[in-house]
Amino acid sequence: MKYRIMIKMLSVLLTRRKVTAAELAERFEISIRSVYRYVEEMNVAGVPIDVVRGRYGGICLCDTFRLPNGYFTRGEYAAAINALTAMNSQLGDGDTLSALEKLRQRQKTDKREMSVTGNIIIDGGAWCDMDKFSEKMRVCEQAVNECLRLEIDYVSREGEHTKRVIDPHVLIFKQNVWYVYAYCHSRADFRTFKIGRIKSARFTGRNFKKRQFSKKDIPLNFEYTSEQLTDVTLQINKDAAPEIEEWLGVDCIEPRGEGLIAQVSLPDDDMLVDKILGFGGKVKVISPEPLREKVASAAKAIYSAYER
Repeated sequence: MKYRIMIKMLSVLLTRRKVTAAELAERFEISIRSVYRYVEEMNVAGVPIDVVRGRYGGICLCDTFRLPNGYFTRGEYAAAINALTAMNSQLGDGDTLSALEKLRQRQKTDKREMSVTGNIIIDGGAWCDMDKFSEKMRVCEQAVNECLRLEIDYVSREGEHTKRVIDPHVLIFKQNVWYVYAYCHSRADFRTFKIGRIKSARFTGRNFKKRQFSKKDIPLNFEYTSEQLTDVTLQINKDAAPEIEEWLGVDCIEPRGEGLIAQVSLPDDDMLVDKILGFGGKVKVISPEPLREKVASAAKAIYSAYER
């Protein structure tokens, strides 16, 4: 009985996202204390539900949470909707209509799994959580477009979890990483958040007015000065050419002997070393010498980690 009620409570939250404990208690004929106990059990099971106190509070399901794709296939959605539509036309039953609306809403959400806008399609998620990443992108995009305030659970590089209330102003895609640039009410200033580090997010139900900012205010290097760049010469195997062309562009690569040479100006940092190592032995640093030494040292460290 308890688990049946918990499943029904989750269904209500998936549809409405926020509801009061009193409403749930009355609907399922249980005490408010039982409602909070069931919410706690769902939290332990991994369902991101927050209890928000105050006048505009309630029991809130994070807007980034959704049931897994395997719950229904697209064909099953269509079949269920057609069947319920036929039933509703005959019965006019309230529960049938409610179920029909839930499935239609779910089907509408499903169609946006990899879409950021109507003109851009992306697959920017991690290998292990493609669906979760897409939902976070969807919520952040909607927040930016409609000026909707979010509450997020953010995980820092050090593993610290913090609750932040943010006003998302713009989405940023840089070096294969998605960010949201937002005004953070906890810090009373703008901050840049990696979307992959957002554990969960929910709409607070409040709008915000966008503040003025410029591209220079965003703490990500969109343009490097000459002092930040290093002239690099790379020797490239021909079978690695397609990947190098996608990374550096075709204009800076030219044939040289049995292989290819690329002469470019790049930011000399750890990310450059990691990028070069990612091509294995197919890319070799000819110059500068300090970069050669960094790559060689990193390669030796990798070898040592696997040496028996």
